[in-house]
Amino acid sequence: MIHPEWSRKALLYEMNVRQMTPSGTLRAAQRRLKGLREMGVDAVWLMPIYPIGHEGRKGSLGSYYSISDYCAVNPEMGTMADLDAFIRAAHRLGMKVILDWVANHTARDHRWIKEHPDRYEWENGAPKVPCDWTDTAKLNYANHAVWEAQVEAMKFWLTEHAVDGFRCDMAMLVPTAFWNYAAEELRKVKGDLFLLCEAEQRDLTEQAFDAHYGWQMHHLMNDLAQGKCRVTALRDYLYRDLGEYPADTMRLSFTSNHDENSWSGTEFSRMGLAHEALSLFTFVAPRSLPLIYTGQEIGYDHVFAFFDRDPIRKYAFNEHTERYTKLARLHRENNALWAGEGSWVEIRNNAEDCLMILVRETADNRVIAVMNLSPYTIQAEYNTGIYAGRYTDFMAGQSYELPTSVSELMTPWSYRVLTLKK
Repeated sequence: MIHPEWSRKALLYEMNVRQMTPSGTLRAAQRRLKGLREMGVDAVWLMPIYPIGHEGRKGSLGSYYSISDYCAVNPEMGTMADLDAFIRAAHRLGMKVILDWVANHTARDHRWIKEHPDRYEWENGAPKVPCDWTDTAKLNYANHAVWEAQVEAMKFWLTEHAVDGFRCDMAMLVPTAFWNYAAEELRKVKGDLFLLCEAEQRDLTEQAFDAHYGWQMHHLMNDLAQGKCRVTALRDYLYRDLGEYPADTMRLSFTSNHDENSWSGTEFSRMGLAHEALSLFTFVAPRSLPLIYTGQEIGYDHVFAFFDRDPIRKYAFNEHTERYTKLARLHRENNALWAGEGSWVEIRNNAEDCLMILVRETADNRVIAVMNLSPYTIQAEYNTGIYAGRYTDFMAGQSYELPTSVSELMTPWSYRVLTLKK
């Protein structure tokens, strides 16, 4: 598969339009684009902007993922013209726009239920409820008409509204054959289409999807921060992953997203003092496509209500923004960190249950990330061999001489990132 050129080096931003601004509208969200671009964001993934069903609605506003019309804009967020203006503004700034796509189910009052009941799975005389999502109805992928209707709706956004791709919700609940068919048809109308799946099945990325979620890695990071495992578990995951996915795999890597924030807590509550080191890890880990979720760029330590308005009341860039801006620049300026580029090795050390030293390298670039991913102060000792030399300490912004033999004290969750242009 040939991935869009921009995607391998991209920093993604998941925008929760409902909570992003006090008004929760696309017009207000558009005013945030310039700041996000200056921070280093390359693509904005909009959480579902479609009308929400009323039958079985949860909370006062309902779930973004209970969609009553695939080809319209939720009036609470604005109009189609507002969305078009948002997309044009993003494109002028050099950013891509990705829509959230929910192919597994619709709202329980979607017009298809009356007009095309054969497009749904039925149980006890009513459309089947997938999982425990009682405000939704499960689509029937044994009916090829569902395939055609989904592809037609997705093409609408590509051809009529210039979106750049889709993040596909719960993609593993829909047959892989459908995704392969959809991707082939959609790429006929947009050759540089970007598709991200909320799943980790290998077969989904063999033909259809450009990137998948890094759920396993994320859960290991949570466990690491909470003392449920040591860095050896994360290391084992990276090595195991080498043989499980193709070399050009791209994996969405994150310390938070809408699910984690609303159902498991913020990165501050889940990861505590480890959150900075682990956010760095999402930028330097092999195959990583890093993600920032709404509010993380300002260190917003708040669990968003999922079904109600719960907006960020005061939005101002601060030290968290500065840190993410540095991480974005680190990622953008070093092609060794781009997903699927170059090679990676580890520098072995004396404290491998705490310390991970990753070397990412291409022909013209090298990045070394030295990370104490533990709550302990350690005496780190390791030999650098061929990697000794003069680097830039990227986060500190100064020159750094890496000796052939290192012995240094490292405080809990501390790190150093060294870069070299060859």
